[in-house]
Amino acid sequence: MAQEMTTTAKREVVPAEQGEVTRAAVVYRPDTDIYETEDQVVVVADMPGVAPADVDVNLERRVLTIRGNFHRQAHDGYRLVHAEYGEGDYERVFTLSEEIDRDRIEASHKNGVLTLKMPKAESAKTRKITVKAA
Repeated sequence: MAQEMTTTAKREVVPAEQGEVTRAAVVYRPDTDIYETEDQVVVVADMPGVAPADVDVNLERRVLTIRGNFHRQAHDGYRLVHAEYGEGDYERVFTLSEEIDRDRIEASHKNGVLTLKMPKAESAKTRKITVKAA
């Protein structure tokens, strides 16, 4: 039995002549701040080293998924001697409340920081109700 397991493990490591190659990388959880005002919820996620083209934001039903991919930059004429940032992906998943207006969510990215502005639906905003004298 042990021999079979070893053989199977060796087959999985064989180069991709026979199947799909998947990327083995670290998945980082970006530090995130969430702010709320009367009109919107703002999510700020820190993803250093991730270019705007490598950021993916998806909303499926009420689940908001933020992903980003970090690629180490190669510098001509230099040899990397020490690295603390590893290549990998960023991923964070949130469940949104029903009060977010899905159609008006805006995303921007600057200096490795992703900002999502999520307006609240009109029905979720606080309303002042005038009381009339009877």
